[in-house]
Amino acid sequence: MRVSIERNGMNQEKEAYDLVVIGGGPGGYTAAVRARQLGMRVALIERETLGGVCLNWGCIPTKALLRQAEVWSLLSRGGEFGFALSGAKYDWQQVVDRSRDTADGLAQGVAFLMKKNGVDVLNGTGRVTPLRKVEVRDNVDAVAHVLEANHILIATGSTPRSLPGIEIDGEHIISSRQAMVLESLPSDILIVGAGAIGVEFAYFFNAFGSRVTLLESLPQILPREDEEAAESLRASLERQGVAVETDARVRGVEVLSDGVQVGYEMGGGKREVTVERVLMAVGVSGQSRGLGLEALGVRMRDGAIEIDERQQTSVEGIWAIGDVAGPPQLAHVASAEGIAAVDFMAGRSRLGVDRNVVPNCIYSHPQVASVGLSEAEALAQGLDVKVGRFPFAASGKARAAGETEGFVKLVFGSRYGELLGGVIVGAEATELIGELALGLRLEATYEELLHTIHAHPTMAEGIMEAAGEAFGEAINI
Repeated sequence: MRVSIERNGMNQEKEAYDLVVIGGGPGGYTAAVRARQLGMRVALIERETLGGVCLNWGCIPTKALLRQAEVWSLLSRGGEFGFALSGAKYDWQQVVDRSRDTADGLAQGVAFLMKKNGVDVLNGTGRVTPLRKVEVRDNVDAVAHVLEANHILIATGSTPRSLPGIEIDGEHIISSRQAMVLESLPSDILIVGAGAIGVEFAYFFNAFGSRVTLLESLPQILPREDEEAAESLRASLERQGVAVETDARVRGVEVLSDGVQVGYEMGGGKREVTVERVLMAVGVSGQSRGLGLEALGVRMRDGAIEIDERQQTSVEGIWAIGDVAGPPQLAHVASAEGIAAVDFMAGRSRLGVDRNVVPNCIYSHPQVASVGLSEAEALAQGLDVKVGRFPFAASGKARAAGETEGFVKLVFGSRYGELLGGVIVGAEATELIGELALGLRLEATYEELLHTIHAHPTMAEGIMEAAGEAFGEAINI
């Protein structure tokens, strides 16, 4: 339904929807499709490109870059596989262009999905008014549309953070967004923050020949991961040539005529290094400013929109999903939350998103993937556990593929043998983790993992063997 209205001297259309989604990333466009499946009339507002940061400037293009780094690294190992290779070269611009082409193609796919499902897509910036309508503003900040909706879903994602007092200028001090489209490979780069983004870019730039220093203020890289897994990746990165410094706190960053000078403290001493570029990889902040939520009384907590187990905010009819609603800030979580929120809007009977069964994936080489409780987390909760490990060095498929780094580590309750969590370090760990996520979802025991016939030879056999090892029943170790 459309009704003509007069606003600021302009004739505009007031449009009515069951749901208005602000933000067209993985959470937003997934929610829009789900709402159409349930018969809702849906408008989706996106100010840049459909697919959001994940598809255009995050998950997808970075994985293209990392795959290219893997291929280049594999070429350097040609002799190991019986190939005499010499004079191999890469074209940096083609490396970057392939990444962009991958993202652009998928963005077009999302646009097709919206058209196929009958979602009205409006380009502009969404803002909720005090009257709980949604204004869509164009690139000169003029109101182009006013939308009425029974439900409003905030899915505006996040932006890269920096350390206090250090400004990302996009040239010398960069975020991940600039890092993936650099015109040339930096001779040296210092990366601040050794979470997923930091270690992935450390692997990428090092693989192509940059001198990489990776700084982390906490005692281990990947601070949220299992300690054994983090130490295994650190050792691998150092073998590859990355300089890794933990317990290192940045004191200041200064742009000079010949590079960027970084001062930091480590081990009680002060250090300085000058590099061509600095990459800030210290996390992201939800994009909640300018949405008009404060005037409506939407509560915030620790910089994120506060939500309940149904994804609803403190104001009825306004919902939030994804990065803007706080951790875990992952694309697959946003998508799951989007579907859940729409189901609740429609009155469907279901449970909320179980954040205890969220896979966490790092796409460095080797990869790291985890789900559920780590050993340390289980022990901290006072649980009596058994832990099973299987090294890929003992895997026939891993040896055949030349990918023997890493291991599977599983945590079980000792009394009933129920799976509590697990971590995998190694080639294709991010693909293998799905079996453990399903196992947790179905409350699987070690026996069910052990007695499930796994194809041979596969990397996935490591899961079966680790389950057996926890209870003294492994065969191949």
